Amino acid sequence: APRLWTTCRDGEVILRMTKHQPGHETPMTIPQLFQEAVKRFGAYPALAWKSKRKWETLTFTQYYEECRKAARALIKLGLQRFHGVGILGFNSVEWFIAAMGSILAGGLCVGIYSTCSADACQFVITHAKVNILVVENDEQLQKILSVKPYLALLSPATQPGWDDFMELGNSVPDAQLDQIIKSQKVNQCAVLVYTSGTVGDPTGVMLSHDNITWTAGAVVKDLRLPATSGKQERVLSYLPLSHVATQMIDIWIPLKIGSLIHFAQPDALRGTLISTLKEVKPTTFLGVPRIWEKLQETIKGRVGNFSGFNKKMFLWAKTTGLNVEAPERGSPGSMNYHVAKKLVFNKVRSSLGLDHCHSFLSVAAPLSQDTSEFFLSLDIPIGESYGLSESSGPHSVSSRANYRPLSCGKPLSSCKNMLLRENQDNVGEVCMWGRHVFMGYLDREDATMEVVDKEGWLHSGDVGFMDSQGFLYITGRIKELIITAAGENVAPFPIEDLVKTTIPIVSNAILVGNRAAFLSMLLTLKCEIDQVSGEPLDKLSWQAIDFCQALGSQASTVSEIVDSKDPLVYAAIQQGIDAVNKEAASSAQRIRKWAILRKDFSVRGGELGPTTKMRRYLITQKYKSQIESFYL
Repeated sequence: APRLWTTCRDGEVILRMTKHQPGHETPMTIPQLFQEAVKRFGAYPALAWKSKRKWETLTFTQYYEECRKAARALIKLGLQRFHGVGILGFNSVEWFIAAMGSILAGGLCVGIYSTCSADACQFVITHAKVNILVVENDEQLQKILSVKPYLALLSPATQPGWDDFMELGNSVPDAQLDQIIKSQKVNQCAVLVYTSGTVGDPTGVMLSHDNITWTAGAVVKDLRLPATSGKQERVLSYLPLSHVATQMIDIWIPLKIGSLIHFAQPDALRGTLISTLKEVKPTTFLGVPRIWEKLQETIKGRVGNFSGFNKKMFLWAKTTGLNVEAPERGSPGSMNYHVAKKLVFNKVRSSLGLDHCHSFLSVAAPLSQDTSEFFLSLDIPIGESYGLSESSGPHSVSSRANYRPLSCGKPLSSCKNMLLRENQDNVGEVCMWGRHVFMGYLDREDATMEVVDKEGWLHSGDVGFMDSQGFLYITGRIKELIITAAGENVAPFPIEDLVKTTIPIVSNAILVGNRAAFLSMLLTLKCEIDQVSGEPLDKLSWQAIDFCQALGSQASTVSEIVDSKDPLVYAAIQQGIDAVNKEAASSAQRIRKWAILRKDFSVRGGELGPTTKMRRYLITQKYKSQIESFYL
């Protein structure tokens, strides 16, 4: 019998429908959503990419036809119903077409992070029963060929280029594809999203057609995103499409409202992001905290070169922006705000390519208070969203109309939120219920039953609270709580955030001390990044060098500071730690020891996930000896 969840790729689930859901359309499959988009927006451009310094486009009609061609090619290659099509590469038109083609053909879209090792790729390909794999380039191909003997389910076909691949299905009749499309049901699986797997193997999150189409509609409604009517919404696609939040913003929501997607260059995160933003001028911009921190550093660097008068004007505008209440922004009476907007805020937005942007979003990890307040003071209110792969991405969203600094906004309309085992401060585990809750983990009934109860509540593993207005605040993750030897529970993020804010030379801080007599901290310093590999260099960033010079230190590299235990820098860091300790709620939450690591965290180094989220378990394993030295 159908259940609220399943673990079978060909299973069906009961839709989590509430009795009254006004304004929500009839459930639909992804192909139906796509066909509806073609009817509404067919002649509008849907996808844009740079070719020889010129933007090329596909209309929604052309986009759909290309996806049908890809679907027929996949059928020709032997794609089996409910088996996967793996996509390994950077964001591109081909990524979108392969994703949509796999679903139209009755398969599952399986994104694989391009940063995954060969072994990690092998696991996903095998677990998802990937029949066909689409790779970006020879580098990715060689990675797969190194484990090809272990990939029994991959079709034994040759390796066609993209153009040849798109012609493979010419002999497959349209009627055959139409029959497959017609047979699809809203409560069947369409997409597999693999979690990061920081502890053990990744799990395959099964998302149904309804999970995706309903959630996209709910976000459109709650963010009040306008459908295309002459002027299109614009989005820049640059974050990994294997991440569910990126898929929601870049692929699924645009089908609801007719957005135009521009694709960034593969080196976007290594230096070309702002120049592309200036060209595209997106109306919605999605960033992870590390992206917003980099933009903050860029602005600060430019301000550092201002004349005395312009610097004073900038600081005055920031103070004005931070003190203006949300309802007053744009009102005729707030004269100071309007002056600051004209002289400073508009110029800052323009310098980032965000002058047409109405929705500034942050996902994947908490945004630091320093970064949140910095952008709010410049009239760029960053709306944090909260959710999981298991909730099809967003569970709560922030909008300009519903905004509170440091909150994650309000739960999506028609979704339920519950705080389990609330303490005296009304903090409890965040649980969610609604049509956005996933079908289950592929072939993992044990794991599914751990997170979804019999009533269909998804237990997030995150702790938080809701204020009197219904805004959700996340305070930590249960598994990341540090339990000291004295039995006190310590949430690491607020302490780490305060350290980074208090000590400007620090790029990453990770609190340790589980079951120990006291807390300690690993620190990394702000460094330059290799623009080709993305690896952090030994050379300090300009902000870090400024910090050192203000102290009287001539250090310009991390190794200089660490090798000599630079007394000026170490004393300044200790002073910052002392300041943080004064804010501690108890003596058990004070940092007793700390150490500077020789290299900053990175995706390639394994300390950060593909969306630059800290991988705590892997960090504590990698730097186990340094941590153990604190307690000798």
